[in-house]
Amino acid sequence: MLCRKSCIVLGAFCTLFLPSPASAYSVMEKVVKTGVLTVGTSKDAFPFAYKDSKGRLTGYSVDMLTLIQKQLEKQLKRPVRMELVTLAPADRIPKLKSGAVDIVCDAASFTWERNRDVDFTVSYATTGTQLMVRTSNQVRDIGALAGQKVGVMRSTTSEEAVRRLQPRAKVILVQDRAEGHRLLQENKITAFADDRILLEAWQQKTPNARDFQILSAPLSKEGIACMVPENNSTFLDTANYSLVRFMQGFIKGKPAYVQTFDRWFGSQSVLPLSRDLRELVIENMRLVIDNKQEIPDSEL
Repeated sequence: MLCRKSCIVLGAFCTLFLPSPASAYSVMEKVVKTGVLTVGTSKDAFPFAYKDSKGRLTGYSVDMLTLIQKQLEKQLKRPVRMELVTLAPADRIPKLKSGAVDIVCDAASFTWERNRDVDFTVSYATTGTQLMVRTSNQVRDIGALAGQKVGVMRSTTSEEAVRRLQPRAKVILVQDRAEGHRLLQENKITAFADDRILLEAWQQKTPNARDFQILSAPLSKEGIACMVPENNSTFLDTANYSLVRFMQGFIKGKPAYVQTFDRWFGSQSVLPLSRDLRELVIENMRLVIDNKQEIPDSEL
């Protein structure tokens, strides 16, 4: 009887401390074992990560993921297939923690709360939360939104910024950006809060762009980065090396890297950035690479 009770207790103890299937392997071990890098990204964060007219996932962040994939192939000396998975913002961290995806790159920005659950790469772009309103609206800043309906996507830094800066606003949680813009067009919300670059992208694509304006005062300034599961330092090093090499190559004017950046943000790109915003993004790159050992030109 004693033995039976002891075995039950010991079995429960072992079950508690044995690694779950999701955590049994590090990301690098999983990639070596399967030859697959499973990545989470967005379907509507244009131009960072979105579905094109043919339903393919593409964008600036997807290009960054491709650089990481190629670096993994170089290090592991074997092919690595990249499998793209679309995720809603609220699903990003749970999917990373469960092992369903190995890395997330879309338009995510660093917060200390998120950093408790995942690790972040270096920042490879800069944005910040701003408000879009109807041009006919008299709202000029977030102070005027007390008692007003403001649309935000759940579990985003935009939601956090609105709740922090205007606690009296009526926050309306939307499923995706399409719903947020639709509610604004239908005058069912007073403002929609999102990353500035993403708001500019929508405004450039919509046929009645003059009916909407982005308020000048930013609610936050944020660096865009990829997220990886905690305790994966080797994989994080690979991701950071890939991103820093890209930014250093761009700053040095290497054609391949300039072409990648300009495809998304250049004067003839899908989203030409304003001069101020372009300089802000580039200054962020300089700050990141200035704090890192320079990568030899032979490796760029």
